[in-house]
Amino acid sequence: MASLRKSKSILITSTKGGVGKSIFTLNLAGIFSTIEKKVLIIDLDLTSGIIAMALNKPYNKSIYEMSEDIKNNVFDEFENYVLKYNNYIDCIACPKDPRDASKIDLRYVDMIINQAYFKYDVILIDTNHNLSPINLFLMDKIDEILFVVNNDPLNLKSNRSLISILNNIGINNYHVLLNNSNNPYKDYFSMYDIKNILQANVDYTLSNTFYIENIDKLIMAGDIVTLSNDIARIYNKDYTSLMNIAMDLTNQGSDIDGKK
Repeated sequence: MASLRKSKSILITSTKGGVGKSIFTLNLAGIFSTIEKKVLIIDLDLTSGIIAMALNKPYNKSIYEMSEDIKNNVFDEFENYVLKYNNYIDCIACPKDPRDASKIDLRYVDMIINQAYFKYDVILIDTNHNLSPINLFLMDKIDEILFVVNNDPLNLKSNRSLISILNNIGINNYHVLLNNSNNPYKDYFSMYDIKNILQANVDYTLSNTFYIENIDKLIMAGDIVTLSNDIARIYNKDYTSLMNIAMDLTNQGSDIDGKK
């Protein structure tokens, strides 16, 4: 059965909130959508996820209901638990009630991801910045880990600690994205300083020129930035970087412009 698996799974995480992790996840989904890849976003930021909210998609079933139905042997068709954004992007939402987060059994999350592997080209998992059992499980299971960092001393130092832990336990399928686009006015450190603080390479960057002043309006409208033709034209360099990051993480391309 393993040979039939077609998905590539990517975990997008950070050790601190406010670095643009969830928006980056949506933008990456938009990139895959433009090249007609079937994408599933799983919002495993279980207590404060925003994916369904950002997409303006109301929902009754979440990852919690999905796992409970599996546990109680009343699981319906997979498609009945997902939110459809467009022809290529689906989403499994986080629980509406954050108190349900602790009730979700890892065994059923594992089963959900395993089913998704046979239905989608790419699985994007957005998670929170806690080193919880579910996040540790995901880091061990998922194909690629992407740490989103910004030019912030606390974020860089906390990521250094986590990267050191991963190195010590032999997890090395991670990449680091420096996101300068969510706050173009934070420029405390040079790239040389950032690498020294992290004690790791910076694999990808999004520049501060990708800062979009009216992004709040796009979010309120439920729009994904990278699905806008105007954005692709105006921010051509960073849009190309996003495309190359997507290709690199799914092993579909080389000569990555966004890679440093």
